[in-house]
Amino acid sequence: MGVLMSKKQQVEKVQKCSAVVSAFKDTLKDRAAPAAVAQTEEVIAENGEGSADGSHQANKEHTEQKDKDSKPGSVPNQQALALPTEEHKANQEAWGRLRDGKGVEPEDLKKAHQLTPPTFVRPKREVNDDQPVDVPLGQREQPINDEICEVCEVWTADDLFPCRTCTRVFHDGCLREMGYLSTEALQEMRETAHTTSGWSCYYCDNVNLLLTEEEMYSLMETFKQCKIIPESCLVSDELLQYRHFVTKQLFERDLTDEEEEEVLAQFAALDPDKKGQIEWSDFLYHESLSVLQKFRTENSLLRILTAKERDRARAVFQSIDQDKDGIITAGEARKAQTSWFHKINKESQSCSVRLMGLCSPLFSMGISHVGPISESSPASSSSERSRDKAMENDNRPVTWDNFLRESAIYILAARPNSSAMHVRLPL
Repeated sequence: MGVLMSKKQQVEKVQKCSAVVSAFKDTLKDRAAPAAVAQTEEVIAENGEGSADGSHQANKEHTEQKDKDSKPGSVPNQQALALPTEEHKANQEAWGRLRDGKGVEPEDLKKAHQLTPPTFVRPKREVNDDQPVDVPLGQREQPINDEICEVCEVWTADDLFPCRTCTRVFHDGCLREMGYLSTEALQEMRETAHTTSGWSCYYCDNVNLLLTEEEMYSLMETFKQCKIIPESCLVSDELLQYRHFVTKQLFERDLTDEEEEEVLAQFAALDPDKKGQIEWSDFLYHESLSVLQKFRTENSLLRILTAKERDRARAVFQSIDQDKDGIITAGEARKAQTSWFHKINKESQSCSVRLMGLCSPLFSMGISHVGPISESSPASSSSERSRDKAMENDNRPVTWDNFLRESAIYILAARPNSSAMHVRLPL
């Protein structure tokens, strides 16, 4: 009798377990399949074979519900809600890259093998930033490039590619794996790094990294108020609208007709290939340089220049100063500043510069942005050609110190590898 009662109790226990499993089948639907299988095995092990029926039924219903949910069009509302969320996430990531000074990642980057990118630290203004800087004209600095790759810290002789602005050197493979160069940009680097044209590394190419945290925050706030979307191209109407807003904010007035003409001329300078739009990086670099030009003194900008840039400026000045008295005319200085940023034709690497006497000394110094101003160049408007003629008659004396301070912003603007002109001389 005791044995019979024991079996009866066991059956009742199994039935109770099955009822429990059935009562909680809604909960089991939301759990992962492995978790449901594990609970089934646990019930079977504890209560015997009879409990398998209820658990099997729950697993079956869970599988059917999962298949139903996975059918196309079954949850249109969830898919509709997911799309704006993904777009919002992409915009948030773009704003984060902008804040941290990182560029747009190449689409063909294989992230599985990506090296860890460096952490960019924005500069801080020093107490003596605005104090005069003594840069002797006759004493060339002749900086020596580093011997090992900036990324992997390995020396491989001829396989290292130098930056034209700083002393860093890089392996092309390291740059590719870090995600800072697309396939096209990588090939351009291989072709120009060892030539007179030169190539700027990702530290020097991105002039937005010259802004302090406070300057960058102010710029980002302006972008947000103007509804500028990071990493997107801009057409001429958008640039005009942006300029109208900034002028209204700063000066409480609208742009004049002359200022609108200057904005359109700047758009043409930022769109050298005449695509009808300007790239995000070119717009960002132009705006970053504008911030530096507005809020930094010439002495402060002069402190940013590297030894290579100062040596190139010496070569420019000395090539103009034919009588070696340390003084040139204002017209000659403005010509040098104008010519500094016109990119060299990559195919010809020609030296047909209209600045007489500048070609050979500049190219022997490895200067990268001195070149001819063609009639089709964005900088070659009728008003600028008239200005060029007027400059020839400007005989005011300019010393080496004045020339270097006035040229600092234009030297910084020559850093990016882009063929766009990021700072224009005023009309």
